[in-house]
Amino acid sequence: MEDKNNNQLNVLGEILEACSNDPLTGWYRDGCCNTDENDRGVHTVCAKVTTEFLEWLKEAGNDLITPHPEFGFPGLKDGDGWCVCASWYARAVEAGKGCPIFLKRTHKNTLKHLPIETLKKFAIDLS
Repeated sequence: MEDKNNNQLNVLGEILEACSNDPLTGWYRDGCCNTDENDRGVHTVCAKVTTEFLEWLKEAGNDLITPHPEFGFPGLKDGDGWCVCASWYARAVEAGKGCPIFLKRTHKNTLKHLPIETLKKFAIDLS
């Protein structure tokens, strides 16, 4: 079996780091913002979500607050790490509601939706 982590790089061109194991996130629910061609939502932005961001998402039609135990989804709260869809994150940035993100944990495919310069404005893991 092929290792799904092969060649998974972050927006900095380095090996993609884990995003969150509590709550367990990712397209594969492996704690990492790995992706593949089946991930139509492009769950690649490792965000440290804020209440403002979550409330904006819910109002915009993407409710990440309400738990859905039938899908193993606990519902998110302020401070949680989560692999957010790149297109939704781009919309949040446009609306002035972008939240902090980890570049080392954000998949390179995010760059198809947002330029690195924009991502760096929200980065909390740059020295």
